[in-house]
Amino acid sequence: MARTPTLTFDRGTLILHPPARGKGWMDYATWDDRVEKFRIPAIQYRLLVEALQAEETNFIDEAKAFHPVELAASMEMEPYPHQSEALAAWKLAGRQGVVVLPTAAGKTYLAQMAMQATPRTTLIVVPTLDLMHQWYAHLMAAFPDAEVGLLGGGSRDKTPILVATYDSAAIHAESLGNKYALVIFDECHHLPTDFNRVIAEYAIAPYRLGLSATPERTDGKHADLNILIGKEVYRKRAEDLAGNALAEHQVVQIKVKLSQVERERYNQLIQTRNDFLKQSKISLGSLKGWQNFVQMSARSPAGRRAMLAHRQAKEIALGTDGKLRILTNLLAEHYPERILIFTADNATVYRISQELLIPAITHQTPVKERHEILTKFREGEYKSLVASHVLNEGVDVPAASIAIILSGTGSAREYIQRLGRVLRKGNIANKQAILYEVVAEDTSEENTSARRRGERSNEPPRRQERQERKDKRGNLHVVYGSGQKSDYKAAEQMEIKYSVEKKAKTSKEKNVDSKDSSEPIN
Repeated sequence: MARTPTLTFDRGTLILHPPARGKGWMDYATWDDRVEKFRIPAIQYRLLVEALQAEETNFIDEAKAFHPVELAASMEMEPYPHQSEALAAWKLAGRQGVVVLPTAAGKTYLAQMAMQATPRTTLIVVPTLDLMHQWYAHLMAAFPDAEVGLLGGGSRDKTPILVATYDSAAIHAESLGNKYALVIFDECHHLPTDFNRVIAEYAIAPYRLGLSATPERTDGKHADLNILIGKEVYRKRAEDLAGNALAEHQVVQIKVKLSQVERERYNQLIQTRNDFLKQSKISLGSLKGWQNFVQMSARSPAGRRAMLAHRQAKEIALGTDGKLRILTNLLAEHYPERILIFTADNATVYRISQELLIPAITHQTPVKERHEILTKFREGEYKSLVASHVLNEGVDVPAASIAIILSGTGSAREYIQRLGRVLRKGNIANKQAILYEVVAEDTSEENTSARRRGERSNEPPRRQERQERKDKRGNLHVVYGSGQKSDYKAAEQMEIKYSVEKKAKTSKEKNVDSKDSSEPIN
């Protein structure tokens, strides 16, 4: 009598033995001479089971160790329309896929809704320890009767609901792979790396939810999310949610002229760099060009001088004294509103902190001190806070009304994350948030600003003007004076180039009225 095929989990893969009847399942299987059995990637579990069921093949499933859990929520809120729509779209896609929502749009509560709609053992993967503890606190408050554990930062719990960092989940991927039916990837743009992707590849989880404000990656690997999690099923921008789930906001760009001394030094340094680039036939218009510059700079004294000149010119543009004068004016103008100040480097953070007596947070700030600073900022004892990259992602930053970007990278993700820090409405009715972007005029920082804002700075003038007219984001471009000391007030030095447009309120969108036809499998 023929034995019934048995499906087992083996360290991130599946083994089906003895071979089943039919041919559908063989599309996912590879013969392994080492064990003389058919082996299937764990990520193909759902497709394999569906293929066996479609051919009415009897088999014993010993691979899955996940099971139903009871999730009785003690805290439930009326979801925003976009949250209900996103959940419905995810369910219609078979409970697999990526949801793209801006920072502060309620992605954590959407994940809670997905867990309640799919009550199975669940793994939540996050990029930082701070986020891990935030998720843990939220889930403990939402599901007080559920067993919630941590994996990372010294914790190695084995619970039906587990919150893990990407690093820890990747290290233990072989043992975690068959224990969870639902995997939620927070900030899922971290997943498609060579190290992290095994979390998805070694998991048999039939249900997967990816969450991110900016899933796109410069290396193009965001396309792998279609395989690792599922296709993008829902997307909303901050502009779409302004006035409803998010605060109304303005984006204001202020351009600063370098002082005469700074300008002369900047031009000299850029000329040194450009002479080397021309001699070496290198163009910095692409990532490959930059890589060539880095390689060539290490091969000769002239190359090292060119790289040093490039860095010094960048330091001048990012840290010009004119930016600090503008910062002082903005702080006075918006006092006592809570203000977040962002820079591209720690040196500027400490300079601002020392000269203006503003609390600072960097990666060097001890955990207890950072917690104390954020608590006092949340309670209003501190009105302003300055940081570099550490508050971009993975930290629960209290709501603020004003954000000032003194410098940053060309990353659109960083820009969106920093904007999101002022978009939380909180309990403030008719909140009006403002994001100031302070840019050194006629420097490479203008191109950096254009890249992070998704603009095409290198287009011909007429074409670029047409693009700006189409752009719905109103910007205020302000040019301050030379940076030399004067008795004029800041407002008297302004040359306004463009007007400000408020983000138009979006009409309340209808919920997606769709019947869920994909109930969870056991």
